[in-house]
Amino acid sequence: MTQAEATSRPGKRVLLAKPRGYCAGVDRAVQTVEEALKLYGAPIYVRKQIVHNKHVVQTLESQGAIFVEENEEVPEGATVIFSAHGVAPEVYEQARQRSLRAIDATCPLVTKVHQEAKRFAAEDYDILLIGHEGHEEVIGTAGEAPAHIQLVDGPDGVDKVTVRDPEKVVWLSQTTLSVDETLETVARLKQRLPLLQSPPSDDICYATSNRQHVVKEIAPDCDVVIVVGSRNSSNSVRLVEVAVDAGARAGYLVDFAHEIDDAWLADARTVGVTSGASVPEELVRDVLTHLAARGFGDVEEILTANERLTFSLPQELKRDMKAAAARG
Repeated sequence: MTQAEATSRPGKRVLLAKPRGYCAGVDRAVQTVEEALKLYGAPIYVRKQIVHNKHVVQTLESQGAIFVEENEEVPEGATVIFSAHGVAPEVYEQARQRSLRAIDATCPLVTKVHQEAKRFAAEDYDILLIGHEGHEEVIGTAGEAPAHIQLVDGPDGVDKVTVRDPEKVVWLSQTTLSVDETLETVARLKQRLPLLQSPPSDDICYATSNRQHVVKEIAPDCDVVIVVGSRNSSNSVRLVEVAVDAGARAGYLVDFAHEIDDAWLADARTVGVTSGASVPEELVRDVLTHLAARGFGDVEEILTANERLTFSLPQELKRDMKAAAARG
């Protein structure tokens, strides 16, 4: 079939998921870097990627942000911003020793998990942290109480768990996991540890849950689901998995519209589109334009939740912004 014939076929449509894209924590983190650049001037150093998105990082680099892996790469006395994923206490201490002006852009929902870890460790619990090994959020949370925390990397990690007292054990989780996989992991943990306690409130963030929920709604009707997001974005990768598990014939992750392979669309009538929580809306619009040029111009937005949550900027940045405004 030629491209022209494919484009002219009737009934081709896009189901556009909503909510999608930026969550409150990502919006706050990106805005933190932008405001710091305005206030202090370039360069501003950022430890790790501020959020896991290639386009966002490239855009901020063009404005004067310098991304580094560790505090040692930041000149003494300079400004450093900690990413939305959170850091271990030792990272704050390293910054203090280098006289860095540290601005903490950790998502408040990640901070909540850190506080839970500290509280349960103080009460001498064994803490089972459900998450992906090596992920920055997991490293930061585990750093709050390394003697008390052990990682459980999905259901298959349950058999490796050992605890001191089965009556004093609690589970916490990375905020960007698959909801279903986390529930499966918890269920398997409770088979081994019937007295396992749960966190005071769900650790998986509202945005992760909402984006997975709407994908589950559209996936059964989709031949293909395209998720806009970067490969190091845990919540974006999970959306592809959720789409396929929920009934989509195929799911793909792309950073940019030009990465879409026309072969993916060859036999498709319905294409689902969504984006991870660190993806700006302009990238989704580019994908919709790309699909429209291939005959998928009929777009229906499927809404399952309204998100109104916002987070204020970090206190240390707001203080300096207020002082600068007072000086005129």
